[in-house]
Amino acid sequence: MLRHVYPKADIPIVQLSIDETQPVSFHFELGLRLAPLRDEGILIVGSGNLVHNLHTYAWGRHVPDPYDWAVRFETETRQIMTAGEDKLLIDYEKLGPEAMLSIPTPDHYLPLLYVIATRQRGEVITFPVEGVDGGSISMLTVRVG
Repeated sequence: MLRHVYPKADIPIVQLSIDETQPVSFHFELGLRLAPLRDEGILIVGSGNLVHNLHTYAWGRHVPDPYDWAVRFETETRQIMTAGEDKLLIDYEKLGPEAMLSIPTPDHYLPLLYVIATRQRGEVITFPVEGVDGGSISMLTVRVG
């Protein structure tokens, strides 16, 4: 819904497809190659979910609180991003059971790597939108710079 943020459609943006045959590191490295586009005023957007487990989603029932494992993984990942420890994001499968519950398939996680890889030295990462829906879908928004 970029039209709400840029109603004049005056910022260039290109959509990418995810090649699931490639390793996780490929997606981060592609983000590194895209990073210079930011200097040209091109917006880099990744759309997905940090935590995206539809098997545990509370379909049609109200879940008052997110699952503990989803909160732990989101908290840990936020700390990793803030610290700039990108290698841990690439090797997310080594982050333990919370990571595997949060990312049962990588298709919603990989767009984050494109965005994180564009960060330049000294840029701050912020989280303007947060929250978990249905217990197991993180709505976390990550902003670089």
